[in-house]
Amino acid sequence: MIKKIRSQLVATADTPINANIADSENEAAVLIAITDCDLSPSMVLTRRASHMNSHAGEVAFPGGKVEPTDDDLIVTALRESYEEIGLPIDVVDIVGVLPSATSKFGLQVTPFIGVIPHDVVLQANEDELDSIFHVPLQYFLDSEPSSDYEVSFRGVDYIVPCYRYEGYVIWGLTAFFIGDFLNRVFDLGLDLSMARSQVKKS
Repeated sequence: MIKKIRSQLVATADTPINANIADSENEAAVLIAITDCDLSPSMVLTRRASHMNSHAGEVAFPGGKVEPTDDDLIVTALRESYEEIGLPIDVVDIVGVLPSATSKFGLQVTPFIGVIPHDVVLQANEDELDSIFHVPLQYFLDSEPSSDYEVSFRGVDYIVPCYRYEGYVIWGLTAFFIGDFLNRVFDLGLDLSMARSQVKKS
């Protein structure tokens, strides 16, 4: 499966892997880390701590905003992954990049796909996260997102699509990037418009 991921990401690439920083004030990068267990690879996700000012309690990929010292967006994704989950930079093999998308706060977020050792030890930064968890890729291949999760943003209630896995709810931009990844690598034909929120009707 890892070989397929590598080959398909090269075949479908439409964004340079070494993405340059265009607007450091409004850009961010995340890492979609896939373990190198070929028979049963998994995707690394986090849940942000409940005390965070933004995205509190939400499931996300490790990542964050560009800092002035970052040479490019890959540096941002790797630096943030080290800071958040203790992932050593030198064990990550960047194999692809997906097109960026805009977060609910207006940030342009670029996701990079990296293969990591399946036995690497990760440690959650308790200042930012309450947990790190792995989701087998097979789960996403076998499960379609449901469109029944309710969230509130700036006083408006929305119904959004999500994946549910062992008590974790994966929605928003994270779910969108997962769907884009699955479409490009496994040609699932997921309707990515489903990752867009709809206002809840009273």
